[in-house]
Parts: sequence; structure tokens; C-alpha cells
Amino acid sequence: METRYSYILRYALAFSDILLVNLCFFIASQLLNVYESTFTLDYRYDLIICNLIWIVCTFVYTLYFKKTFHKLEAIYKATLQSISLHLVLFLSFLFFCEQTHFPRRFLVFFYLQMVLGFLISRFFGTLFISLYSKNFTLGKAVAVLGMSEGGVKLASYLLKQNSLKFVGILDKDRATISRKGTFKISAAIEYLRAAAKKGVEEVYVSVRPDKLTDLTYLIREGEKNCINLKFVPDMSMLESTFKFDKMGDFTVLSARKEPLEDIKNRVKKRVFDIVVSLSVIIFIFTWLYPLLAIIIKLQSKGPVFFAQLRTGRNKKPFWCYKFRSMCLNNDCDKRQASIDDDRITPIGRFIRRTSLDEFPQFFNVLFGYMSIVGPRPHMLSHTEQYSQVVDNYMLRQFLKPGITGWAQINGYRGETKEPGLMEKRVEHDIWYMENWSVMLDLKIVFFTVFNMFKGEKNAY
Repeated sequence: METRYSYILRYALAFSDILLVNLCFFIASQLLNVYESTFTLDYRYDLIICNLIWIVCTFVYTLYFKKTFHKLEAIYKATLQSISLHLVLFLSFLFFCEQTHFPRRFLVFFYLQMVLGFLISRFFGTLFISLYSKNFTLGKAVAVLGMSEGGVKLASYLLKQNSLKFVGILDKDRATISRKGTFKISAAIEYLRAAAKKGVEEVYVSVRPDKLTDLTYLIREGEKNCINLKFVPDMSMLESTFKFDKMGDFTVLSARKEPLEDIKNRVKKRVFDIVVSLSVIIFIFTWLYPLLAIIIKLQSKGPVFFAQLRTGRNKKPFWCYKFRSMCLNNDCDKRQASIDDDRITPIGRFIRRTSLDEFPQFFNVLFGYMSIVGPRPHMLSHTEQYSQVVDNYMLRQFLKPGITGWAQINGYRGETKEPGLMEKRVEHDIWYMENWSVMLDLKIVFFTVFNMFKGEKNAY
């Protein structure tokens, strides 16, 4: 929803920002004598590049897009992000083009000017719009019809839009929504007539989706009174459990909110996985492997690594690697490790207690079969077993399995003798899936490292 007023403001903001960037560049170059004159070819060339980079940065962070412009916090955030990206790209340009005439103090002064200038510009711009909106009518008069939960939320949103004059909710004295949730057409029509007399031009009707076909008379009455009716399906009962997406012209409802369905979030998580796994392999695994390999070989016969098929993302099996902590046995694919398990070797007890046995799994992460953080992968037999007795167990398979996870740092690791313990694990895994963020991953990694040194009672 964009009015002529907000449309003009967006372009005015873009134009004033370009002027500000040019002004900062001019002042910095003049005060520090970077160029002989502003008429030189070098000055014009560098200024053009500076402007082009700014345009690219604002497109990357959608600074002048509708979705950003309607939220003041989003404008400030996109502005600071654009300045930061501009700094990186402009420095890259200077480096690769070997521009030696730029002193460091120019760059410091230029970007300090930009930060300060944009903060002042945004502050006075916000102040101007606030004062202007209080004294002049900026947009059309609008109202909401229907005192439902969805109607109240919609009214709250419209009230914050400076580009509109929000009149109020047309449902105070006589309800238009019955106790059964049906829409009272007769009461609604009376309100429309009253709203037309007050100069209301547009009315938003919040109504349940299954009642939209019953509003023919209301549409006709709005047209008679020159009121543009807009119907907003009341999805307030679904918002807590469903996620709404757009697929072309279709609205798609997902049963759960999964941040990692967004490609940008998946890329962030994958980059995090690659950086961390490579760092661990290069700086820790290279010296840890020969040390543990010698001890493992001396204490028992068999390979250094233990490989086992486990359930991965979307129920696809993969080979999960660990340092071997047990003597060779025939129960490894059926029986979980337990307290005082006679299969565990002396070095095995130490590496299991400190989680050092999991370090080969950083190769699983690097190759894309696992993630640093996620639900722990289970044996194929256990996946089949628990999927039959634990509700929502298979939801955890929507994610890549992890070396550590939200369940593990909350104490749900080790042997699961009762279905209730597995239910708690699954509950924590699903919570992680629905609340993922980079900061949450960092938090889990921090507590995992902390627990490695502290020791855990369930690590055996």
C-alpha cells in the first residue's frame, strides 16, 4: 500500500542521499587537498565510481524500496549497512586500481562525514514528516470495519502510517461481529454510511476467509457511498502456527516457521560450517589425529576411525565418522553406549567424556553431510524405532544433523532408556529448527566448548 506522498518521499530521499554523498566527497577532497582541482579527470572518475557504488549498496539493502521505507528502524538499519558495504567496496576499488593519491585520513574523514551526515539527515527528515503530518492531511482518510482480533491488529498498523489519515475502527457502539464470528451486514452498512459523511475514502474490512462470499451487499453499499472497500482476511487464528509465503500470485501456508527455509539463512549457516570445520581440521585435527591414532592402536585392535551409517537430512543415510572408542564388537549398530559399558577402551572413556571422539565429523560437515549445530544423527535402527513411538520425531530430519545441538547443551545426550528422554530431545530439536539464528548457533558452540572442559555426567 503506497500513496503518492510516500512514493514522492522515497525518490526525494534517494536524491538527497546522492547529494549528501557528493557533498561529503567534495568537502573531504578539498580540505585534504587530494586533487589539484575538482575539474580534473581523476576527481570526476573517482566521484562517479563512488556514486555508482552507493547506488549498488542501496539496492543490496533495499534502502529505497517500499518494504523498507514504511519502517523507520528499517531505514536507519539499511542506511548504516549501505555505508558499511560502501566502505568495503570503495576500498576494494582503490586497492585493485592502485589508486595511490588517496591518503588514509581522507577515507576516515569522508566516512565519518557520511555517518554523521546521514544521522542528521534522517533525524531532521523524521522530524519534518512528524510535524507536517500533524498539521496537514498527507493521505486519504481510512478506517477499519470490524472489532475482531485481526481488525485491531490492522488498525494498529494503519495508525502508524504517516502517509494515511486513520479515522478509527467503525465498531464501537454496535458490534458488526457476532459471538459466533459471523459478520452482521446490517450493522456494517450503517457504519459505512456514517463513515462516508465523515469523509472516509477507504475502509478496510477484517473478516474470516470463509465469510468473504457473504459481503456482496456491503460492497454495493460502499460503492453507493463512494467508499473503496478493501477486504483483509482475518488470519489471526493461524498466525501463531502457520507461516505465510508468496509463490508467484499464490499465498502459501507452511505448517511451521523454519528460518532455514530461507536461502539467505542457509548460505549463512553453510559459510559458518565451512569456516569452523576448516579451522578445526587445520589447527586442531592435524596434530590431534596422530596423537590419538597411536594411543587407540596401542590399546585395542582395529581401525582408528569408526564409521557408521546414520540418518541424515530428509532421512538420507550417510557415513558418520568418529574416533573409535570401543573394542570391535557386533552390537555397535543396535546397542547404545551406557554407563560402565565394557566395550569402551580406557582412551575411549576419555575422548567420549571430552567429546574428542566427535572431531572426525568435521569432515562430514565440510563435505555437506552434517552441520556444526543441529539434531544429533541417530543409527538407522533407532530412527525406525523412535519414529514409531515419538510424536514429531521425523521433523528433526528436516535439518542436517549436527556435531552438537540445542538438546545436547541442555543435558539431553547419552543413552535414552525411556521414550520420554527421546521426546525431550525431539522437543529441543524442533525448537531449534523454528528459532534458528546465527547468534543461537554461536551460543550453542560456546556452551559445547565450555561443557567439554567442565565435563558432562551424560557423556559416557
